[in-house]
Amino acid sequence: MDHYYDRSHLPRFGEIAEGSQKLADSFFSYYNEVFEEGALTVREKALIALAVASTVQCPYCIDAYTTACLESGSDLEQMTEAVHVATAIRGGASLVHGVQMVDQVKRLSM
Repeated sequence: MDHYYDRSHLPRFGEIAEGSQKLADSFFSYYNEVFEEGALTVREKALIALAVASTVQCPYCIDAYTTACLESGSDLEQMTEAVHVATAIRGGASLVHGVQMVDQVKRLSM
C-alpha cells in the first residue's frame, strides 16, 4: 500500500464494533436514523453529507456520499454546488477569525 487511505476500509466500517459492540450499535442506530427520510429528503441529506465530507476532508465519506448523491438522483452540477457552498462557509470561517488577529495586532501595537 503506497497511500494512507485504503478504499477497502470503507466496506469494513462495521468492524469497528469489535472493540465495543454496544457503542457501535448505538452509533450505527443513530447514524442510520439520521439519514432516513424526514424533514429533509434522503437526497438533501446526501448533498449535505457530501459537502461536510469535503470540508472535513474524509475520503471515505466523499466516496460514500458521492455514491449516495448519485443514487438519490443528484447530478454532478448539484454535487459541485454543494461542495462550493461548504467551501465558501469554511473559507469565510477562516477569514472571520482574522478579526482576532487584527484585534491582537491592535492590542500589541498600542
